[in-house]
Amino acid sequence: MSARAITLVVVGLLALVSLSSGLYTVAETEQVVITQFGEPIGEPVTQAGLHLKVPFAQEANVFDRRWLEWSGTPNQLPTRDKKYIGVQTYARWRIANPLLFFQRLRDESRAQSRLDDIIDGETRNVIASHDLIEVVRTSNREFAKGDEAEEFGDSEAMHDVELGRDKITRMILGHVQKIVPDYGIELVDVQIQRVNYVETVQAKVFERMISERKRIADRHRSEGQGKSAEIRGKKERELKVIESEAYRKTQEIMGRGDAEATTIYAEAYGRNRDLYRFIKTMDTYRGTIDKETWLVLSTSADAFRYLQSQNATGGKPVPAGR
Repeated sequence: MSARAITLVVVGLLALVSLSSGLYTVAETEQVVITQFGEPIGEPVTQAGLHLKVPFAQEANVFDRRWLEWSGTPNQLPTRDKKYIGVQTYARWRIANPLLFFQRLRDESRAQSRLDDIIDGETRNVIASHDLIEVVRTSNREFAKGDEAEEFGDSEAMHDVELGRDKITRMILGHVQKIVPDYGIELVDVQIQRVNYVETVQAKVFERMISERKRIADRHRSEGQGKSAEIRGKKERELKVIESEAYRKTQEIMGRGDAEATTIYAEAYGRNRDLYRFIKTMDTYRGTIDKETWLVLSTSADAFRYLQSQNATGGKPVPAGR
C-alpha cells in the first residue's frame, strides 16, 4: 500500500472518530448541559434527537428530566413535648434548571446528599415545634376504645389536634421549596413515611398497652361472671317456681283422685257391705300373701274367716300354724 493510501485511511479514521465524538443524542426523558473544558456553555439542550458538539473539546452532561425519588434515612427526633420518635420521610423531585443544577451540584448523587441535609433539617425543625400527637394524628376524630388512646395516655388523648400530620408535612414542603430552587431543583411532595417510638419509649408504651388490655379483659371477665351469676339465679328461681307449680298440681290431682276413690268406696260399701269387705280382703291377700309368707291370724279376723270358709267348702286344708 502506498503512503498516499495510508494517509487517506488515517484521515478517514480521524474524520470518523471526530464525527462520532461530535454527535450525541438526547432522549425524551433526558436533558443535556454542554461543557467546554469543564465549563458549561450555551443553554441546556432539552429537545430530543441527534445533536452536534465540538469534538474532543466539548462534553455532553446528561440529566434525567423525570420526577425522581428521594427516600430519607430514619432519624431520632424530639417533639415539643419531649417524646423521642423515629421519623422517616420521602420526597419527589426533579431537575428543573439543569444549568444551575450542574453549576451547584454537578450530579444526582450530590443532589441526593444535599436533599438529605435540607429535608432532614427542616423535618427536625418542624417536628421539634409540635407535640407528638400532632405528628401522628390528622384529625380530632374520637379514639377507638382501647386503640390509640392507650398509646398516648388519657391527658394526651384529650388534646385537640390543631394542625395534624397533613399540615405539618405541608409546612415541611413549603420550607424546603424555598431552598431547593437555588440548586436548580423542583420539589413537588414531601411525606412522612413512618413514625415510631425509639426503643426505650416503645417498651414503656407496650407495657402500658399490655396493662390496658389486661384491665379491659378483667373488666369483661367480671361482667361476664356477674351476668352468668344473674342467669343462674334466674334459672334457679324459675325452676323452683315450675317445681312448686308442678307439686301443687300433683297434690291437687292426687287429692281429687283420693276423693273420687273414697266416694267410690263409700258407694260400694253402702250398696253391698259383704261384697266390699270380700273385695278388700282379696286385695289384701294379693298384696301380702305369697309362697314364703307366714301368717299369724286371729280367729275373728276377716282374712282367717274367708280362709276358714274356703276350707269348709271343700278347699284344700290350711296347715296348722299358717
